[in-house]
Amino acid sequence: MRWRRFSRPSASSASGHAVNGFARKLELSKLTPDQFVQVLETLHMLGNAGAGIELSALSTQVLVDIVAHSSREQLKAIADHAELRSVFLDEIFRRMSEHFLPARARYVNVVVSWRFSGAESEDGYDRFQTVIEDGLCVSSTDLSRTPDTTITLSVDDFIRMATGNAAVATMFVTGRVKVKGEYAPAVRLSSYFDIPKPTE
Repeated sequence: MRWRRFSRPSASSASGHAVNGFARKLELSKLTPDQFVQVLETLHMLGNAGAGIELSALSTQVLVDIVAHSSREQLKAIADHAELRSVFLDEIFRRMSEHFLPARARYVNVVVSWRFSGAESEDGYDRFQTVIEDGLCVSSTDLSRTPDTTITLSVDDFIRMATGNAAVATMFVTGRVKVKGEYAPAVRLSSYFDIPKPTE
């Protein structure tokens, strides 16, 4: 089984991390999609180099705000960038367990499979599973569980949806999110998480 295992700074230290101050000062409206990607590439490179500046140190609030102020073209540029695409998927799934609200899912046992279009894999999809049971939420690239529902969407739409920057119901109705299997778990899923609201 290939469960994702992550470590991160505590919430208090993460919120005061230098990368958050840098991100808050970015004027995203002045960046082209290519420039936006270059900034994120640089932060990711610095993190890999052990420079103490890494995307994982962004607080969830800052990440939500970045997505809120990014254009569709900028988010699509992340989805089209193989490495940043993987980084953002990993980050979002890691944070899902941190922002999970067990009290709201007390009697919920569900396996959700995710398919993200536009991947470089043989079938054109990146795949994850999220398992909610016994008051826990765990996401993985292991697909051994039989899903109750399978959700298919683009990475850029997922980034917007997972950070509370999209009207989930509208995405379902317009077909941007496709569901195979039980529909109710897919619709209710976001209610099991405490996602920060974008700040002005």
